[in-house]
Amino acid sequence: MNITKEQIDELNAVVKVAISKDDYQDNVEKILRDYRKQANIPGFRKGQVPMGLIKKQYGKAVLVDEVNKLLQDNLNKYLTEEKLDVLGNPLPKQQDNFDWENDNLDFEFELGLAPSFDVQVKTKKAVTQYKIVADKKMIEEQVDRIQKQYGKLVSKTEVGKSDEVTGTFTNEAEEIEHKATVELDKIKSKKAIDALVGKKVGEVVSLKTKGLFKEDYLLSSALGIDKEKAAKLNIEVSLNIEEINEREPAVLNQELFDKLFGKDNVKTEKELKEKIKEDSEKQFEQQSDQKLLNDITEKLIDNTKFDLPAEFLRKWIQVSGENPLSDDEAKEEFDKSEKGLRYQLIEGKIIQENNLQVQMDELKEFSKGFIKSQMAQYGHLDPQEEELENIAMRVMSNQDEVKRLSEQLMSQKLLDFYKEKANLKVKEVTYDDFVKEAYS
Repeated sequence: MNITKEQIDELNAVVKVAISKDDYQDNVEKILRDYRKQANIPGFRKGQVPMGLIKKQYGKAVLVDEVNKLLQDNLNKYLTEEKLDVLGNPLPKQQDNFDWENDNLDFEFELGLAPSFDVQVKTKKAVTQYKIVADKKMIEEQVDRIQKQYGKLVSKTEVGKSDEVTGTFTNEAEEIEHKATVELDKIKSKKAIDALVGKKVGEVVSLKTKGLFKEDYLLSSALGIDKEKAAKLNIEVSLNIEEINEREPAVLNQELFDKLFGKDNVKTEKELKEKIKEDSEKQFEQQSDQKLLNDITEKLIDNTKFDLPAEFLRKWIQVSGENPLSDDEAKEEFDKSEKGLRYQLIEGKIIQENNLQVQMDELKEFSKGFIKSQMAQYGHLDPQEEELENIAMRVMSNQDEVKRLSEQLMSQKLLDFYKEKANLKVKEVTYDDFVKEAYS
């Protein structure tokens, strides 16, 4: 077998593979002899079928199969040994009047080659790195929510503006009959609030669904219907009031602090607010980090210029899927995927040049940290190392989980690298301002 490469240009090449009869004949003959031993053909005893008949019936199929195996194994080996950085997979060139009866078989494959380029992570124009701070208003609102959540219910005789009303919502035409509790301070419609205030247990109030709540998801919860239906709903529902309660805020004392954060970890209202600020800003950091990663990705794609073997990639996309695509479909698919492909190449170069590969021992420690944070959400704050080790081993035995965690760890490595090397401009903002500014 002889393999040679013809360079068409910087991004395209053709590999020619010449296979002689000596390369495949022994394997083909062996397989045909095995077929002969097992063949059941009427008129012949098992194992006594003439070899000529076996060759006539199975010879070409076996030959094609063996040649294709040779091509695949040796082509992959050649690409690896020659260190050719290819995009997609080699595409066999169409050869008219190809004759499988020839002793010597010649094949040609088109290659799309990865471009050569440099990546400058430190750009002239700085990328904004948002630092989201929990302001006084947010902290006070969180304290109020905590007091409300852990407060006690006090029964009332009539509805007030800050009360909770429990009752059954009904609408016969829409087959709605659902018991729910509604907090009046989450109702948006002034008419609905006016209709409810002053009502007593046993009274029925008619409410319009459109614009009833401040948050859209609350309507589906109140009526016991899915969100899609709730979003389109514009009807009147009846609420039969069954219970009225006022939620008396919990006292900010040591008992509450211990319930929230463990014994003696927080001792004063000031420490509570500091803890809320710390925890909130830690959660916000995940969002600001994701925004930073996205912005640097966009900046790198815009600033790193290189050509792609576009014609080859369109042809490869056209034939590589489950069903062949038309020329227009392949062009559309390439246009949609081009940006992602460019970043894959940029990211791959950054990872290779800066030795950011994920090692298995790193991945195991990363998975332990992930498991530990999940356990903390369910109140298990101090798991034993042996317990973490056992769970991590189970996780690492699942290839899908390994892939998911590897991607997360690589994103973290890239983020740390960008924070160290990129030109960043830190900007402190409140969460509301971050949402307005970052996602406007």
